[in-house]
Amino acid sequence: MQLRFFLTAFFIMIYERCLLHVKVLHTLTIILGIDPGSRITGYGVIKKDGRNLSYLGSGCIKAFSSTKEDGENLFSDRLQTIFAGVSELIIQFSPDLFAIEEVFMGVNPGGALKLGQARGAAIVAATSQNLPVAEYSARQIKQSVVGTGAADKSQVQHMVKSILKLPGTPQADAADALAVALCHAHSHDSLSKMSGKAVKTVRGRLR
Repeated sequence: MQLRFFLTAFFIMIYERCLLHVKVLHTLTIILGIDPGSRITGYGVIKKDGRNLSYLGSGCIKAFSSTKEDGENLFSDRLQTIFAGVSELIIQFSPDLFAIEEVFMGVNPGGALKLGQARGAAIVAATSQNLPVAEYSARQIKQSVVGTGAADKSQVQHMVKSILKLPGTPQADAADALAVALCHAHSHDSLSKMSGKAVKTVRGRLR
C-alpha cells in the first residue's frame, strides 16, 4: 500500500514538472545555449514565441590562463573567465532556460577532464541564477538541428543559419551553441506533443 502511494505521488510529481516546462515554452521564452570549451566557449541566445524562433545573439567567451612566475599556467583562471562570462550573459539577456552540450567522450582523458571542468563553471553560473539546466549529447543536438547525428560542423552552421534566417554564417563555436538552444526548443516541442524521448529532471536540472 505504501509502495503504491509512493509510486503514485512520484508519477504525479514528474507529470506536473513536465507540464510546467511545456507551459513555459508555450509562451515567449529566451533560451541560452552553451557549447563548452576550456579555451573557447560558444554561446547562442534565441527567443521562442510559440512555434516561432528568432535570433538574439551569439559569440564566444575566450578563456586564457595567466602564467605564474615559475611559468605554470593557471587553469583556474580560465574557469573563472567562463563563469564570469556566462554570468554576464545571463544578466544581459535574462534567459528563462539554459542548455549545454555534454562532454564528448571521444576526446583524450586529459581533455575530457578540462572540458568537464569548463562545463561545470558554466553550469554553476546558471544554477546560481536559478536557471533550469538541460544537457544534450552532441549526437542529439545534430540530430535535432540537421536531421542526422553524424553531421559535421559546416552542416550545423548551414542549418543554424537557415533556421534562424541569419544574414551570414555564424562562427563555428557560436553556431554549435545556437544549435544547443535550438535542440532544447525542439525537445520541449516534442514533449508538449507527448511524443519523443522523455526529458529527465534531476534536482532542478534537465537531462
